[in-house]
Amino acid sequence: MVSTTTAAGLVGVFLFVRHGDRTAYYQDPATYNSSQAYITRLGELQEFQLGGFLHDTYLNPDSPSVIHNMSSDRADIDQLVVRADAGGGNAIVNSAYALIQGLYPPTQEISIILANGTTILPPLGGYQYVPVQTLESWQGPSFTGWMDCNYFQLHLGRVYASSAFKDMSTTAAPFLTALKPYLGTVSNNFTNIWNIYDHVNTQYTYNQTYYKTLPPTFLQQARYYADWVQRSVFTDSVSNGIGQIAIRGILSEVFNVLGNMTRTSNKVRMNIQETDYKQFISLFNVTNATLTDPDIAGIANYASVVALELSQDSQGQYEVSMKFKNGTEDSQFRQLKMFGNKSISLDSFSKHLYWTAINSTVEWCFACNQTVLRGCDVFNYSNDPYLHGNGVGYSG
Repeated sequence: MVSTTTAAGLVGVFLFVRHGDRTAYYQDPATYNSSQAYITRLGELQEFQLGGFLHDTYLNPDSPSVIHNMSSDRADIDQLVVRADAGGGNAIVNSAYALIQGLYPPTQEISIILANGTTILPPLGGYQYVPVQTLESWQGPSFTGWMDCNYFQLHLGRVYASSAFKDMSTTAAPFLTALKPYLGTVSNNFTNIWNIYDHVNTQYTYNQTYYKTLPPTFLQQARYYADWVQRSVFTDSVSNGIGQIAIRGILSEVFNVLGNMTRTSNKVRMNIQETDYKQFISLFNVTNATLTDPDIAGIANYASVVALELSQDSQGQYEVSMKFKNGTEDSQFRQLKMFGNKSISLDSFSKHLYWTAINSTVEWCFACNQTVLRGCDVFNYSNDPYLHGNGVGYSG
């Protein structure tokens, strides 16, 4: 095991960030297709504060985790890439913008002087405009691989039909009955537990009457059952199982970004992916992080972040380590283990997860047994004997 940070700091970092607090958000438990949701003022503040934390961690020259040769106060768009899931309202995209405001706050250093001697400072005291790349679900499946995925539907059916799910449903039944008066029109069926928790959490946050009348532990119990179900839905028994679909479509991006950071010609030092909670669950599972830290296996809090830090050891070998900050609940990063180690070589990281990754739209089409939707109709499947059986990525 080696130190993940050298005297020169880090080479770069790949960040998964969960959006901030948002309005109520319905997910169909039969498909996990979702409704529109919009970021709240609380969510904007959470992301802004997270951006400040990331600035202090990676851009402060006095930090042990400072990224070598990355601009600390003036945003250099050649060094920073930000990408956000654009589906389901503005909660994720606007979270990215709020985070950037904290990462690179306004500065007078970016003022310019015109030919006539006039000093010009950008609006809002030197606001720094950092572009955010957005990805709609119809443009590619990397952020929302479970949508329109036929094999994911089979996986979901197996989860709901499993003895473990039925047993947990029976255990939860008395609580869900007691909770029913606090659910309004929300179904108290156990398969609907995500929406149950989301309703309770949203009302508890914004409805003063609800906050005062909800019995103690009800919010915590709803979260416990929601964690259990989401963990069951977005993991699988093997790394390339379709239950891991939330992370499988982004892994190729991770490999490419970290690999490019090792090249002297590459300028990008920080890559931020603003996402939903599902990617966190699958990532922790495929890296075996939950074996040593089982408490991270559920839903990550709003404004959570996972950092895949790239460093070099004294022999020049590139190392990857994974850290996690669970929203505002944590004040600092927490070191996690991947495959039993605090850090592993970049080559080992890629080899462990390469077979898990879905690298293109056509691979997603085969992995999901989809031949029509999301661009899959342009590919020729006539000679593939496996597409309608246990196809690529399907765990029977």
